[in-house]
Amino acid sequence: MNAEFFAAVEDIEKEKGIPREYMYEKIQQAMLAAFRKDNPDYGENVEVVCDESKKRIELLVHKTVVENVEDPTCEIDVANARKYTKKAGAGDDIAIPVETRQFGRIAAQAAKQVIIQGIREAERGIIYDEFNNKQHEVLTGTVSRIDPRTGAISMRIGTGSEATEGLLTRSEQVAGEALREGDRAKVYVLDVRRSTRGVQILISRSHPGLVRRLFEIEVPEIFDGVVEIKGIAREAGSRTKMSVLSNEPDVDAIGACVGPRGARVAEIIKELGGEKLDIVEYSENPEIYIANALAPAVVSSVTMLDEKTCRVIVPDNQLSLAIGREGQNARLAAKLTGCKIDIKSESSAGE
Repeated sequence: MNAEFFAAVEDIEKEKGIPREYMYEKIQQAMLAAFRKDNPDYGENVEVVCDESKKRIELLVHKTVVENVEDPTCEIDVANARKYTKKAGAGDDIAIPVETRQFGRIAAQAAKQVIIQGIREAERGIIYDEFNNKQHEVLTGTVSRIDPRTGAISMRIGTGSEATEGLLTRSEQVAGEALREGDRAKVYVLDVRRSTRGVQILISRSHPGLVRRLFEIEVPEIFDGVVEIKGIAREAGSRTKMSVLSNEPDVDAIGACVGPRGARVAEIIKELGGEKLDIVEYSENPEIYIANALAPAVVSSVTMLDEKTCRVIVPDNQLSLAIGREGQNARLAAKLTGCKIDIKSESSAGE
């Protein structure tokens, strides 16, 4: 049984990544708890020894050899002591092995629960450490369940023993996107939390960070730092504006993001379910940056009224394009630049 026990611990370490030392500690706690369940009068004179080299696990009770026993839980007379150690004499301390098969059913069940709980805690710790390092990263998840009451989606993230559930709440979903059980999608890891039910991973499909990470994956120039993403304004499921800057004069930042024949940006748009993407050039000059941000509209002039407010003049035929449907283009440009934008047509500005 001892050899099988150590082999089982080794298998758990290989399969689940739980260190054997941790398992030995939990099993020692379980055996001590089981012994004290049946022997509540025993104090700290009980120990469990795991000897991996000899493939032996023992529960020992330490007792002092005396002439007259007053407390049988921690004392033993000379005659009985010599059954364990032939040269035992008064004053000696001897270790007496306890047969674990003597444990009662309730005590054994309690020991089993301690071991199971220990394995679960270790698994949760491993999963937490694994995914805590992946905060603000993009992972691929598979829809496992959709809550019909709240609309929250549970997604299976990871593989093997390190896989866990990610929670995609209604507020972090893309409006109009209908995910079904079994669908695979890329998600942005918002937060990793410990809870009573285990590790909870909060994920998002609507966060601007998802767009940023997808471009870092798809565009080598961004990953290498040659092209830098300066800002992202997103209305998930509808439209995103992103400003980029090239750190090398011979590299076209927008061209790098779009890719040959638009292949790179097309792949990202596909992942985002057809969401429109406007990629504009960043500038330290606020007037130029705001004019770029209002693309695809053509801007006649930009006048800064103060640090956070500006007036933009556009040709009459560009007014509706600059404002956008339901004001979306102007709204995203304002969010991207951090500036309040007042748009006027050339004719109304002249008046």
